[in-house]
Amino acid sequence: MTTHTVGAAPRSSARKLARFAGHYVEMVVAMLVGMMALAPLWPDAWTTLSDVDVLVMATDMTIGMTAVMLLRRHSWARIAEMAVVMYLPFVVLLVPFWLGAVSGMTLMVVGHVVMFPLMLAAMVWRRDHYWH
Repeated sequence: MTTHTVGAAPRSSARKLARFAGHYVEMVVAMLVGMMALAPLWPDAWTTLSDVDVLVMATDMTIGMTAVMLLRRHSWARIAEMAVVMYLPFVVLLVPFWLGAVSGMTLMVVGHVVMFPLMLAAMVWRRDHYWH
């Protein structure tokens, strides 16, 4: 007698989209938790400097996001890609900040505003890792 293993029915596109969106939201929540949980660990002297503050904040968010991605068994390569897109807007904006072309507030706000679509772009680019 032959037994056949029946796999799970393929997920619909709507279900895949919901899981994709849920994963994105899960990473954003993990970033916020990381930022709030780790912020008190940094010396106040560091966080009063806008350029250091944005890098500290990006680090806190990256640690939270990394924890979630590790729990979801993403590879270190995917985690590193996501970390790069999280730091990238801040690093790029540091040059105009140091030249006095943008304020500390602009550095903080624009860095965050750009980070989120970059994260989404990374997920779409590697959708085989996030779209299931």
